[in-house]
Amino acid sequence: MKDIRPPGKTTVAGDVLITIAKLTCLSVPGVSRMSPIPPGVSRLFKRGSEDGVEIIVENNIVYIDLYVVLQRDVIVRDVSHTIQNQVSRAINEMVDMEIGKIDIHIEDIDYTTRQDDQ
Repeated sequence: MKDIRPPGKTTVAGDVLITIAKLTCLSVPGVSRMSPIPPGVSRLFKRGSEDGVEIIVENNIVYIDLYVVLQRDVIVRDVSHTIQNQVSRAINEMVDMEIGKIDIHIEDIDYTTRQDDQ
């Protein structure tokens, strides 16, 4: 028997994409936290600005800017590539949208004292 679907379409709210990108980014080893988008950055949508995520969707292609604070003692390039790969995969698998690009903005390094350093 064929799978018969009723006519219609599925839409994905921008907040869903922001949540997927943010939670995926935070799950990457070496990411301490998200950083608010700096005030001087031109942005079309204010949603996600406090979450450190800027997303633009054009012709069903997603463009993402992530503003992050990394933990100390990490290789910045490796963590950035891991963020890009994991966020791209999550967006693609969860909402079946194509990624145009993902830009990572390292806003700071978290040098707070770890308990095991005391």
